[in-house]
Amino acid sequence: MDLAIVAAPPAHVAGVLADAMRRGVARGYIDVASVKGGPRRELEGWGLDLSSYIGTHPMSGREKSGPLAASGDLFEGRPWVLTPTRDTDTEVLNLALELVSHCRAVPVVMDADAHDRAVALVSHMPHLVSSMVAARLEHAEEAAVRLCGQGIRDVTRIAASDPGMWIDILSANPGPVADLLTDVAGDLEETVRALRALQSADEAKRGEGTAGIEGMLRRGNAGQVRVPGKHGSAPRMYEVVAVLIDDQPGQLARIFADAGRAGVNIEDVRIEHATGQQAGLVQLMVEPSAAPVLAASLRERGWAIRQ
Repeated sequence: MDLAIVAAPPAHVAGVLADAMRRGVARGYIDVASVKGGPRRELEGWGLDLSSYIGTHPMSGREKSGPLAASGDLFEGRPWVLTPTRDTDTEVLNLALELVSHCRAVPVVMDADAHDRAVALVSHMPHLVSSMVAARLEHAEEAAVRLCGQGIRDVTRIAASDPGMWIDILSANPGPVADLLTDVAGDLEETVRALRALQSADEAKRGEGTAGIEGMLRRGNAGQVRVPGKHGSAPRMYEVVAVLIDDQPGQLARIFADAGRAGVNIEDVRIEHATGQQAGLVQLMVEPSAAPVLAASLRERGWAIRQ
């Protein structure tokens, strides 16, 4: 066998790798666990030759796990991190790159510990924050929950993931995640103080509260614009053309076909379902110059456009 691929929880991946390496089942060994530094250090501690090993992490997944949640294009266009060391054999690195290519993913080479800090920031910490927000809904009044819109759905979507899987992930990367949550906790305390100040009868305190909230929101703006845009490129601003649709088969196909007839490329799309009704709002993201053209064309074809 040229390449042995180990898919196991981070806490167990080093043991599985070590067993395969000692038995010499392949020329090269990789894992696809979500944490890289810990397994590598365990293998080093056991005195194994790491020239045949490279840690990897395909940065793609879904909130649902298991084989029935799989899809053939799961990795297409997504980053796949590789964490070679100075000891990694070139042939093993090339085998890993070939695998990434077959999956149509994009290879990204990183240091193992830098990877773990990065995924704590962009994956592990956000998952816990999403779960904390979703937990507020558990015992909320039904009348309040029925008001949920796309914003709360976006924030809580990943909270649907399997807790057992996330215990394995977080147990393997607790330090960087805890450091980030400490920073988040500090921001939360400042935000709470600013909101309390807004309740004050004192005008100066209300001004301080306003400044505190505005500062936090602007910091959020500054961070959000750094999130990569379409195809991993720099983020771009799109105009939204919002179309009311009935929840019936073929409606989306009709909208996309009509957009194509107007000569407009849909850059992104979101769907917001109406509460208690068989209807929804399709938000079509397009280039700013194309928005008036698309809106006018869709109106001509009988679609209801929300301003």
